[in-house]
Amino acid sequence: MTRPAPRPDMIGGIPVLFVMAAQPEYGPQLQARIDPLMTGIGPIEAAVQLTAALAAMEEMPALVVSLGSAGSARLAQTEVYQVGAVAWRDIDASPLGFDRGRTPLLDLPRVIDLPHRIPGIPVASLSTGGNIVTGAAYDPIEEDMVDMETFAILRVTQHFGLPLIGLRGISDGAHEVSKMLDWTQYLDVIDGRLAQAVDALGAAIEGGLLVLPGDSA
Repeated sequence: MTRPAPRPDMIGGIPVLFVMAAQPEYGPQLQARIDPLMTGIGPIEAAVQLTAALAAMEEMPALVVSLGSAGSARLAQTEVYQVGAVAWRDIDASPLGFDRGRTPLLDLPRVIDLPHRIPGIPVASLSTGGNIVTGAAYDPIEEDMVDMETFAILRVTQHFGLPLIGLRGISDGAHEVSKMLDWTQYLDVIDGRLAQAVDALGAAIEGGLLVLPGDSA
């Protein structure tokens, strides 16, 4: 059965498609503001569901926003950061002579910048992959925080020619993750702070502080 195409939220007078992975991240503060596309967890689900959703839409959104939780062993727990650059930690074609993190025969750098920023929200780099990172697994990762969807979402938005903003609240990473509660215990706090970031996004658009492709400003 074909699902109906999602409807973007009007934020600051423009249509914005919010994309989230998991229902536990979508708390009451966000529920009062946005109706996101829920993709499921991981890069494959994110890519499949967002591609299908955009392909089914009669009119494209002006902006896609990937938001939810992230892990970090170096950033402040429960704080929200916007993604300044994103990498894909899973890909490794180094036996063929390619740098780890770069897709063979694809003209993209290992780390891809996200140029559109919301004023006042701190910026951090992000590593996307298909695994939960915990403990010593953070050591080889150069980026500030980790998630399981944003790089995949970026590649879809590049295909459709859409700008992307990433917003992530740090849910875990200060201690070892071994059970669901280690991920979910701060999601209520992050929900409120992500909601504030959505408000800041709307204010930035309305105030002309965030200029997107196609804007006349």
